[in-house]
Amino acid sequence: MQRAIIERKAEAVRELTEKLGRATTVVAFDYPGLTVEQFTKLRGQLREAGCEVTVYKNNISKRASIAAGYEAFADQLVGGKALAISFDDVVAPAKIIYDFAKENKVVQIQAGIVEGKFADVTAISALATLPSRETLLTMLAVGMLTPIRELAIGLNMISNEE
Repeated sequence: MQRAIIERKAEAVRELTEKLGRATTVVAFDYPGLTVEQFTKLRGQLREAGCEVTVYKNNISKRASIAAGYEAFADQLVGGKALAISFDDVVAPAKIIYDFAKENKVVQIQAGIVEGKFADVTAISALATLPSRETLLTMLAVGMLTPIRELAIGLNMISNEE
């Protein structure tokens, strides 16, 4: 009986270590005080964005974090924490949890891992407040087109003077 429990926990550590190694972004956050309905809503929003959210026992989370090489992250895993993990989108979990925390004050971002590096609360918040990819691409296009537009206006003014 005891041996089976230990093996199950060891398997959970291996599984989480593998996930942390593959993840582009991991966000650890406090959730105590959320109702089941609120947590289900948050989980649904994260799943729609292609993220996974799971509550692990601290011992398992800490051991997996250390095994994956994230000792600083392991130090932050104290108390009830949920982990939001994204394997594709770097910004999605941070943005969704950040926005959700605005409405539900009991949710607090603690720390994270972004593209293989430890990120504190400040870094996760900065990531969450970045404009969307589409907005950034639009800003880039406007920035690239403005000099061309102004050149065209200038050339048009010169040709109208003649």
